[in-house]
Amino acid sequence: MPKTRVIKSILSEYGMGWAMNRALYSMKLKTMRMAPFTETFYEKKTAYPKRLELFQIDTTSLQEFICKMLNEADKAQLVASADKACNGIITGFSSIELDYGYPIDWQLSPLTGERCDEKKKWYRIPDFDKDRGDIKVIWEASRFSHFLTLARAYLLTDKRDYYEAFSYQLKDWLDKNPYGYGANFKCGQECSLRMTNALLAFTVFKGCGVATDADANCVKDLIDRCYRKILSNFNYAYKCIKNNHTISELMGMIVGAWCCYDAKQLNKAYDLLDEIVDEQFTDDGGYRQFSFNYQRLALQDLECVMSVSEKTGRKLSKHSKDKIRNSAMMLFQCQDDSKDVPNYGSNDGALVFPVSSCGYRDFRPVINTAYALSTGKQLFDAGKHQEELIWFSGNSNLQEYVIENPKKVSSQFIDAGLFTIRGPHSWAMIISSGYHSRPAHMDQLHIDLWIDGVNVLCDAGTYSYASKDGRQLIENGSHNTSLVDGKTQMGLYGPFMIYDWTKRKLGRCDSESFEAKCISSNGYTHVRKIKRSGTSYKVIDNVSTDYHVLFHTPCDVKCTGNVIVLSWKGTKICRIETSGKVKLLKSNRSLYYLKREEINCLSIAGQAGEEVLTIISEGE
Repeated sequence: MPKTRVIKSILSEYGMGWAMNRALYSMKLKTMRMAPFTETFYEKKTAYPKRLELFQIDTTSLQEFICKMLNEADKAQLVASADKACNGIITGFSSIELDYGYPIDWQLSPLTGERCDEKKKWYRIPDFDKDRGDIKVIWEASRFSHFLTLARAYLLTDKRDYYEAFSYQLKDWLDKNPYGYGANFKCGQECSLRMTNALLAFTVFKGCGVATDADANCVKDLIDRCYRKILSNFNYAYKCIKNNHTISELMGMIVGAWCCYDAKQLNKAYDLLDEIVDEQFTDDGGYRQFSFNYQRLALQDLECVMSVSEKTGRKLSKHSKDKIRNSAMMLFQCQDDSKDVPNYGSNDGALVFPVSSCGYRDFRPVINTAYALSTGKQLFDAGKHQEELIWFSGNSNLQEYVIENPKKVSSQFIDAGLFTIRGPHSWAMIISSGYHSRPAHMDQLHIDLWIDGVNVLCDAGTYSYASKDGRQLIENGSHNTSLVDGKTQMGLYGPFMIYDWTKRKLGRCDSESFEAKCISSNGYTHVRKIKRSGTSYKVIDNVSTDYHVLFHTPCDVKCTGNVIVLSWKGTKICRIETSGKVKLLKSNRSLYYLKREEINCLSIAGQAGEEVLTIISEGE
């Protein structure tokens, strides 16, 4: 497609205001590269932090909960992760061990062995580098999420080594990361998460009586640098990125402003945060990034903000809390009984506050905590997922939060673009978005199907933002929807920017059926109808040109003509019959960032204007 056509489409969809602000930011970077002295014009002046008592964490109750509620396997895993973190081996992206060495090399990418130059200004360091790889790998250690692991392990064992690792690594980071230099000052969101994690961990160690005045001074130094960075670069997050970065940086702004007695900035941050929550969350609970991973990140940020209201003297508005409640409830209704959710949208493995022993793909902690802090009630029965609520409620008595324990039912989240159909042993989630902001993936009319806890028809995920393979997973060929040879649903510019957004036209959507049309700017339409009857799902597809219907599955596949049997761990889980010609392909799925596995893909041929009927039946 001609570049002028791409630019015209981007300007139309993203808006002139966004384009102008993005151009101004690019000019800022170029100016600083050409004339480094101009950086001072963009820097904000901040007062030095004078107080740290922001978070109210009942360490005694938290310690009792960890010792009582975690089973022996959870305890062993927590101790093992903390022991490795003491030696510079940190669990990155919630799934892979990254060895940064000891002492930690804060500029190293363990996956490539390459590092950034700490003597270079942040604006001279690219996000993606052919030799070094994705800068996110470097950032993982400096996000300090592992400090929470050290604090939790200390509460479990009283082993002083975990406190000493926290104290040493914090001071070492400050010694080796002068303000404005190296990879770790490129991103305001990273600064926000870094200082918040450090302050949370410090609060626990201080509550246990082991943190020193020297530790407090280090935390103040860290907040001083990170708060300054957030303020100096906030316009980029606010006016250009417009996603979870904005919420994270406002959370960091609230933390920094309170610590620095900056009442004016504190009030501004709260006012802006109410505005951003209203902008980024739909009334029915959807999130503007069309991603469950980033929805969780944003909700954890907001949990953190709600937890400090008593100290700051400010609260999120009732309207914001209503949206947070609806967002938690939407995630609840899109959650499988296995505690997992569909691998919907961009997934970079972020679990910024790992304050429970639930696995990365267990969404109970954030759903329960966000709902509890916005309503005063819990959604789940007692369990280890409640630890996150103790961290962010400051309340040792969980009995004060009544447990609602609602049922999961077929739901239509029209603004969010998500629809669920539920049966006794299976359920489906269908995506049909009326885009109001940048899409994450080309996944219109994708169907996710779960049977007895198995994600039978799955989303391929993300894998990597910095690789060709990762970009391929964005396209509709990696989703359970239609594929037209030589065409994608939308256009992709660079690693993130999707343009020529599809349009939708909804038909009948109720507890047993779904119907919608996807209109692609690339010259075709796709109509999909889904009807649940008994233990079967009937899927009818009709595309205006020759096409293939794709169904990705992690199950073992046996094809006999137009009949397909899917098995999971030796047990037959469903039978698929289709009117089209079937071809079995190999594909990839990524459940965790930078991890992938080979899966199967059913490709069913269809002709222009003719329906392809697919019936999926539970069991044999």
